Amino acid sequence: MKAVGYYTPLPITDEHALIDLELPAPQPEGRDLRVRVKAVSVNPVDTKIRRKTAPPAGEAKILGWDACGVVEAVGPEVSLFKPGDAVWYAGSIARTGTNAELHLVDERIVGRKPESLDFAQAAALPLTSITAWELLFDRLGIVPGKPQTDQSLLVVGGAGGVGSILIQLARRLTGLTVIGTASRPETADWIRDLGAHHVLDHTRPLSAELEKAGLKQVTHVASLTHTGQHFAELVEVLAPQGKFALIDDPDPSEIDVLQLKRKSLSLHWELMFTRALYETTDMIAQHHLLNEVADLVDAGLIRTTVNAHFGRINAANLRRAHAQIESATTRGKIVLEGFD
Repeated sequence: MKAVGYYTPLPITDEHALIDLELPAPQPEGRDLRVRVKAVSVNPVDTKIRRKTAPPAGEAKILGWDACGVVEAVGPEVSLFKPGDAVWYAGSIARTGTNAELHLVDERIVGRKPESLDFAQAAALPLTSITAWELLFDRLGIVPGKPQTDQSLLVVGGAGGVGSILIQLARRLTGLTVIGTASRPETADWIRDLGAHHVLDHTRPLSAELEKAGLKQVTHVASLTHTGQHFAELVEVLAPQGKFALIDDPDPSEIDVLQLKRKSLSLHWELMFTRALYETTDMIAQHHLLNEVADLVDAGLIRTTVNAHFGRINAANLRRAHAQIESATTRGKIVLEGFD
């Protein structure tokens, strides 16, 4: 089967940073599905691992987690899917990635593909949808529903992949006042179009930006990028007993957790790979939430966050996608579709 991977961590400008490969087809066991991958998207985690993680000597590392495709074969313990089913998922960081024609994935972290989207449109959503859903409902403890509320959510980095779906989920499924941050006119327009009530410029002090929007404080923060840079300002704008969630990797020297004590603020990490990595007892929750997101998409309540289609799934196009993500100017998601 065709695949794309690397043997040595290299800058994306090096033509060997990602290379085309031919590998044996994997065989499903246990609760594995073998999926024929039709489309993938690229996430910041792909670039982080490519830069920092060296595979064992002589072995190729296959990246990629978002995927949409068709079940081709199943392991003996599979009960949720059958060959021929169209599926979407974000895989496990502990297993081989999705930048391959055939991919093994545990059925408990797989959902049905939305019928209203094609494979490329659907591939943009699984990892970011799981991250946003878990952050909003599991980590921050927001209760789904649209009652009248004085609660608010500030999303730092609202135009990225996770922000683009988080803003939609918060606006469509909760009564929160949703505030996103952006730094360019086109990303600010993107966030407004997704449903944010207010947009702040995160190149300026967030407390002043919030005041300019007529708001004094927020009850919840989802910090998706540059948390260390904004930490003090985010503590400043959070209301007493507020909740602070993050997904990025700030330097510990930038995060003084003692600043949270005076307001009794709580700190929450979200990593969507945790359930699959540890095979938690609630691992199947990702199967259920992906099906719920598919229903929301098919009902017209949530839209795909694709912003760019980079063509076929091959090393050259994936190097372009990695370079774009590393530029930190990406809006929405980058997808690739089909193998050469």
